[in-house]
Amino acid sequence: MSGILDLLNSDLGKTIISGVSNQTKQPQNKTQDVLTMALPVLMTAMKRNAASPQGAEGLLSALNNKHDGSILDNLGGLFSGGVDNNVLNDGDKILGHVLGGKQKQVENTLGAKAGMDAGSVAQILKVAAPLLMGVLGKQKKEQNVESAGGIESLLGGLLGGNSPKNEQSFLESILDADGDGSVIDDVAGMVLGGNKKKGGLGALLGGIFGRK
Repeated sequence: MSGILDLLNSDLGKTIISGVSNQTKQPQNKTQDVLTMALPVLMTAMKRNAASPQGAEGLLSALNNKHDGSILDNLGGLFSGGVDNNVLNDGDKILGHVLGGKQKQVENTLGAKAGMDAGSVAQILKVAAPLLMGVLGKQKKEQNVESAGGIESLLGGLLGGNSPKNEQSFLESILDADGDGSVIDDVAGMVLGGNKKKGGLGALLGGIFGRK
């Protein structure tokens, strides 16, 4: 199964990056940088939430009832004339649920690494969150995931289940960081070319965007 970051290198991903960039009036390359760092963080947070039975049931219910992947069927319509406020409000709720009290910290540190103010990062994430849920809903359908137990596995696969544990722990540590931004320095290095090591998530991140 393709990982979540393979998505950004696909035609669908390029459409998403372009649409989000236009919606938020941010440069396309910086929008791409933010999404490349943010999507694994959001996925990791979702995976942690889904580790509890009630968290997994909640995510499964959301994918069954609202986020079934249909949002991806007409991205031209979604971005034409600006993203609907209902989508943005939905994105805000998703971020609040997934990141909780870490939301501002994540936005600030992503912004610092991408060279963008935190408010603009927040706007990008609001648009991206419903799209990410749509990707999950689509994958859920394709893989016939019907139980809460299968949700965590689905998320792990999209994150790249074979990545070395230390690279996965980088992503998890962002969500536990004390606010000094040091952990996200490591992640940003992996994403934006500071990490030369081969293999695993670091190579995937660098390789997709040609920044090894």
